[in-house]
Amino acid sequence: MSVQHQTPELDWREGGVPVSQRFDDPYFSLNGGLAETRHVFLSGNDLPGRLCPGFHVAELGFGTGLNLLALAEIATQPVRFTSFEAFPMDLDQLEQAHAAFPELANLTTALRAGYPAQRFTLGQVDAEIIIGDARDTLPRWDGAADAWFLDGFSPAKNPELWGASLMGEVCAHTAPGGTFATYTAAGHVRRALGAAGFSVSRAEGYAGKRHMSRGVRL
Repeated sequence: MSVQHQTPELDWREGGVPVSQRFDDPYFSLNGGLAETRHVFLSGNDLPGRLCPGFHVAELGFGTGLNLLALAEIATQPVRFTSFEAFPMDLDQLEQAHAAFPELANLTTALRAGYPAQRFTLGQVDAEIIIGDARDTLPRWDGAADAWFLDGFSPAKNPELWGASLMGEVCAHTAPGGTFATYTAAGHVRRALGAAGFSVSRAEGYAGKRHMSRGVRL
């Protein structure tokens, strides 16, 4: 199935960092997007140590696909990845964004080759992108993730992706003992995740950011 979507309007900052005009927020850290992904989403979910055949990662906010790329880089056995994205980039935007990660050139090329379909394989990762507002699409999803990457735009800029009802859906679609990690330590997000059924803790943030959040489904 071809990807049908509303292409995001972007500005570009020095270093090839795309910035959403709708949310006035960059897609990845100005201080190193790949390093941030490794710190927040991989280490925050104790990956790659937990990866095993069939392990399922889910994500709010596909963006440039950077988190998928980082997962594919470390996955040595078959795993699954499902991402929920309302405004997926087109191929030209992805190519421009991926230029910031020359060390991932083989994977970025493979991602773009598969990306016109909503389901494709990247290395050892069976990836699926579910297009639409996660508040509508996640409740209809029949999966359960072992780890979540919560990577929407800043809660101050994109509050819809961090509301209590959606955080409840995240927990409801998490396997027992499953985890989440996110760059934000916003109090209302942490409280919503705790109320949903996660044991929430703070960890050191990336690149001088004081805190991030992580948790385990009780």
